[in-house]
Amino acid sequence: MNKIRGIYAASMSIFDENLSLNIDKTILHAENLIFQGCHGVAIFGSTGQAQLISVSEKINLLNKLSLSKYKKNFLIGTGFNSLIETINFMKISSSLNFKDFLIMPPAYYKYKDEDVISFYSKIVEAVPESRIILYNFEKLSGYKFSINCVEKLVKKFPKQIIGVKDSSYNLYKNLKIENFSVLPGSELKLLEGLKIGCTGIITATCNVTAKLARTVYDDFYGDKSESHNEKLCNVRKVFDQFNLISGLHTFLARENKIYENMLPPLSLLNEKDKKKILEDLRKLDFN
Repeated sequence: MNKIRGIYAASMSIFDENLSLNIDKTILHAENLIFQGCHGVAIFGSTGQAQLISVSEKINLLNKLSLSKYKKNFLIGTGFNSLIETINFMKISSSLNFKDFLIMPPAYYKYKDEDVISFYSKIVEAVPESRIILYNFEKLSGYKFSINCVEKLVKKFPKQIIGVKDSSYNLYKNLKIENFSVLPGSELKLLEGLKIGCTGIITATCNVTAKLARTVYDDFYGDKSESHNEKLCNVRKVFDQFNLISGLHTFLARENKIYENMLPPLSLLNEKDKKKILEDLRKLDFN
């Protein structure tokens, strides 16, 4: 089984002024990230405002995305709390030959490891051809994967549970499973993670750091200088001062006003924060 390796962006979604999903520009944005150096892109993750987008728009995008020349480079997020909607969306994705998924446990409710195992078991049993990357982000879901839970899921479904995106950072240092991908959710963990056996990253800020992150990744495997890593980490630290989605849209809206459009309750940074993020990035000579 092939591991998920490399630099993956949690891609942004692009909206028109009426807040409908602009399918063509969302796909173009994702394809450009691959062109800039990302090994792949996660569609409909939290950065892509997936929880706020209608099911019909998601399906329409999938239909067009299936025609992309980069089709094999996409991870498909779901963005649903509902088990049934998650399964139905995965079945549609699978019918279009998308097999790799990034799935977070449901938000809001309180539950334990055994409940999470039941949740993913139902998914795998319904869509056995899927390959699933677990999304570990306690800040969003309210649940944090334990090493024991991940190990049990992999043992139960070794062909389907193939990796984890670790944005809670409690797994990436100590989770060691053969032929299993561990991808931290921040550029701050990229080089450190590669040194201890992680396979890459999946991050929001790779929407703007794709080239730089790919350089750090390639330099590591080419036994070259780590000189670019400091700048990559400093850029991430600037964005970490703010809501990442708001910061990214604010930053990219300088060049293209369509990035100003966000689905409520999300919004751009206020003028004070906008000024700070742009000044901080200028000091790093990052554009």
